[in-house]
Amino acid sequence: MSPADFLNYKNWVVIGDVLNSTKYAYRILNALKEHGLNVSGIHPKDESGLVYRSLKEVPYSIEVIDLCINPKYGMEFIKEAKGMGINNILIQPGAESPEIIKFAEENKMSAVEGCALVSLSKIKNNAKL
Repeated sequence: MSPADFLNYKNWVVIGDVLNSTKYAYRILNALKEHGLNVSGIHPKDESGLVYRSLKEVPYSIEVIDLCINPKYGMEFIKEAKGMGINNILIQPGAESPEIIKFAEENKMSAVEGCALVSLSKIKNNAKL
């Protein structure tokens, strides 16, 4: 599976600093929304109430997790996802770790390293042709 293949799924979450406009998580969240996907943000330390703090809080069935967070926190979300039956993980550059990849493989999760923004850009460029 490639990062672009995940764009065939409708229900996403982006995990990271999704409220900070200088961060990639923010850009990814908004780009996925513009693409017409149902997507919410998760930041485990947020206290604003504007985003969720865990996967269990999200009120819809999540099909894809976009990890855009420090790997030491990402592993916690991967374990939570496994417990919820969420098996599609897009791991952004910088969010990967050998432990996350190993856990995903051992638990038959589809974990792919790649960038959602790159995949969305390719779709937009192909649409213009």
